[in-house]
Order: sequence, then structure tokens, then C-alpha cells
Amino acid sequence: MQTITKTLSGAQILVETLKKLGVDTIFGYPGGIVLNVYDELCKQNDIKHFLVRHEQAAVHAAEGYSRTSGKCGVVLVTSGPGATNTVTGIADAYLDGTPLVVITGQVMENLLHQDAFQEVDIVNITKTCTKKNFQVKNVENLECVLTEAFEIALSGRRGPVLVDITKNVFSETNDFEPFVLKNEKNKYVPDIDMVLKEICNAKRPLIICGGGVIQAGASEYLTELSHILNIPVVSSMMGLGGFPCDDENYIGMIGIFGHSAANKAVKESDLVFAIGTRFNDRIRCCFSENELSKKLIHLDINNKEISRTIPAAIELEGDARSILSKIVEKLRTDKFKADISANKSWADYLNVLKRQTSLPVKRSEKLHSFEVMQEIQKCLEGKNPVIATEVGQHQVWAARYLKFNQPRKFLTSGGLGTMGFGLPAAIGASVAQGKKPVICIAGDGSFQMNIQELATCVDYKIPVKVFIFNNSYLGMVRQFQEKSCEGRYFATKISNPDYIMLAKSYGIKAVRIEKFEDIKPVVDMAYNSPDPFIVEFVIEPMEIL
Repeated sequence: MQTITKTLSGAQILVETLKKLGVDTIFGYPGGIVLNVYDELCKQNDIKHFLVRHEQAAVHAAEGYSRTSGKCGVVLVTSGPGATNTVTGIADAYLDGTPLVVITGQVMENLLHQDAFQEVDIVNITKTCTKKNFQVKNVENLECVLTEAFEIALSGRRGPVLVDITKNVFSETNDFEPFVLKNEKNKYVPDIDMVLKEICNAKRPLIICGGGVIQAGASEYLTELSHILNIPVVSSMMGLGGFPCDDENYIGMIGIFGHSAANKAVKESDLVFAIGTRFNDRIRCCFSENELSKKLIHLDINNKEISRTIPAAIELEGDARSILSKIVEKLRTDKFKADISANKSWADYLNVLKRQTSLPVKRSEKLHSFEVMQEIQKCLEGKNPVIATEVGQHQVWAARYLKFNQPRKFLTSGGLGTMGFGLPAAIGASVAQGKKPVICIAGDGSFQMNIQELATCVDYKIPVKVFIFNNSYLGMVRQFQEKSCEGRYFATKISNPDYIMLAKSYGIKAVRIEKFEDIKPVVDMAYNSPDPFIVEFVIEPMEIL
């Protein structure tokens, strides 16, 4: 079949290339430099553009879209402050391995390095928080660079790529002939037999499910592996939903804010099979090095993460779905035998520990986050929505008490801990699902970081349900001050707007809750509403995790 070559402007080539790459959604904010691109977007219907109220929110929305759909998120902004406003979001995506292509406008090529109006060297600014970045100065390179950017964002350990395009490129013309994404296979073949031999010989084996399980689409194979050999599973925060929380083999979340039974499982295991987790400091601080490395099998798509912080006895580099499918296939042949009854006794013992976990102590008669979260979980039974969180105490309460039985249902800022992530991420998640209801769990501090995105919800009729846990403090920092600063609470008490009146000003319905018995009817009402909805929970301010 002969390819038809067309002569197009750079702005047209950008839009047509995005179409060929399967892009259907862009989150962005226009400006003079990218005016030609926005004009071309106006002339077509294949790509939907969502106008946010701040460029950082555009990146977080693209993250939510990507992590819910599994596709590459796309951001389009102008030069200067438009570009610099994306940096926090780009860094967030980089640390959490979220594939994005961020397209920034730049001044004319002949004005570069002259401190022109809205000129910023965004390429050098973002070098440490992107997988790669490009600057396109002539139209001949545009199509090729965009195609390569998507390849890089989606390959290996996924992450953000920045493409900075000078203004002259958008008006220059060139022949357009679509490139095709390469589908390169990883040629590395791991020794599956050796891995299975070690797993089957272990007396107290344990699997750690990291975020890489979700990114690779490997949840079904992980679940089957656990069931065939009766191996208990724990997860990192980013791995929540990669293994069903309701499964009898699931023990809980590990780490500094994790479940005590899950942390104890790691300490008492004699073999750890870690999949798609990089053992960050929030996990490592809970264990001595020998408790993690005594017999560690570490599987990760990025060989730089394997043995980076904890030395592995066996290193497996590759795609989790591919390798786990091979492991499960071998197990189906019955060639490898494990002591299933011993594994079951081990799992039963851990489940006893799990059931013994006590609830936090209430400090007053006011609502406490853990009881609100438990009641929200009851209200959501059978609904299985995507839940995004902001960052703070509420984030940890959500991770502890909400149950995620499918992948891509829990969105949070793990590596960077970005306040302001939750609301725009929830917007992106809803868009990715055809505007299904999505819940945003927010603290009053985090919510005010990107509160302006309520306008985006209203403009596009995106049914995000914001549940604000209002304790009038920057709760996590206040908790640290209680423990480490002898109760000297400085710069953590915050004022809040009247959220009911604020919501009304946006045309959004809102309800304030101060009594436990009001939680269920209001949460049900909010979730069933076809529109955005705010529920404010007035929480005990001195509550601690």
C-alpha cells in the first residue's frame, strides 16, 4: 500500500503525528507561542483538548489519565512560565514512572539565548527529571522527534519526555509521512528454573507487589502465582491494587506508614520475591538490610533499580508480565513442587497477625479519619471507582483503610509526595474512563494547592467527588512537630475558606459532615450525582497516624 505524502505546516504535522500515535486527549493551557497548534486543534475532532487552570494541573491530569488508561499522557503548554509551571508535575511523573509527553512552546530559533520575552531554558531545567528531552528547531525533525518521544516514554521503566519546539517550526512546512512506532522485544531471557527452584525450596516465601506490576499489566499472573504456591503477598503503596486486597493471601501494605502484619511478614520471611518496586527510603527505614537481602529475588524492568539499594541474590531484568507469565506456565507443568501446606500455615499465621491489628485511639468525640475512611469503604462496596488522593495524613488513611481489588484504581503521588496532585489526577482519570465518577480524597492543605481546577470539573461536566478531610492543620507536618518538636506547632495551623460557599460559587453542590451517622447518606448522594460534588468532613485536628 503506497503512503500518501502531504506538505503540511509544523503545527499541522504536530497534530497529525499525535493522531497517528493514537493520542485522543491533551491537557493544556494556550499561549502566543503555541497559537498555531491550538488553531489546528480547533479544526479537528479526533483529539479532545481539556483546558485546565494551571499548567501544573495539566501534567497531573495527564498522569491520572495515563495511570488509569495505561496510555501515554500528553500535555501542551506555551513557553516561559507556561513551561516552568509543568516542572513539579514532570518530576512527579518521573519518580512514579508515569509515561508522559510534555510539549512546550519556545521562542523563535533566532531569539534563543537572548533573554527574549517568555524565554526559559526548559530543556536544561528538566534534564534531571525526564527520561529524555528534545528541542526542535526546524520542522524537518518534528515528526521523527515526536515519535521517538513516545517510544521513550512508553519503553522500559516508563516516564516523562519533554519536547520543546521553537515558534518558527509551527509555521514552517515540510512533507509529512507517518512514522510507525517500533515494537522492540527485550532479548534478555531470565533463568526461570533457578528462580522457581529458590521459591519452591523456601519455607516462608513472600511476594512484594510494587507499582511495576500495575504498569506492566501483570496482576493476573501475580495472582495466579500466589494461588498456585499459596504464597502470601504484601504491597508497596504504589502497588496497591496490583494484588486484590480482599484475597486471603494479601497481608497488607509495607513501609513506614504500612500495616504492622505486612512489615512483620517481611522480617520473618526467608525469601522475598520483589516485583516492580525500588525499595525507597519509606520502605527501607522499617527494616535492617539483612531483613530484605537475606534472600532477595528482585524483578524490575530497569536494571539500574535492581540491587540499587538492597543487594539481590537473584536479579531479574525484564517486563513483569512477560516473566511472571513464564513462571506461571512452568508451574502449570507440575515440574516444580513446593510445600503447599507449609506455605498455607505461613499465610494463616500472617493472617492471624493481620486480624490482630488494632484501630487507632480516638482523641475526642469528633470525627476521626480512620472511621470516616472505613465508612466510605462500606459505601463504595461493589462500585469499584478510581480513587485519587492528595498528599498527607489522609493519603495514608486511604491507603490503609480503602480496599483496591483491581489495578489502576488507586492514584497517589508516591515518590515526590506532591500536594495538589489529587484533584487534577482525578480529572484525568475520569476523562480516561469516559467521565465515570472518580473520588478525590483530599486534606484541606493539599486541596488548596490546585483548588482552581474545580472550574475544569464544571466546564467539562467531569463528575469528580472531592472528599475533604478538614482538620485546619497541615496534619502530617503537625504530627511530626508533636513527635519531634515537643509539640511546638509552628506554621502548620491553616485557615480555610467556607468550602460550602466556595463550592456554591463554582456551581457545585457541597455538604459538610460532623456526625458519623451522616456519612453514608451523603457519600451515597455524592457518588450517585452526575455532577462534581464536594463533601467536607470536619476532623479531629490532633489525630495522628
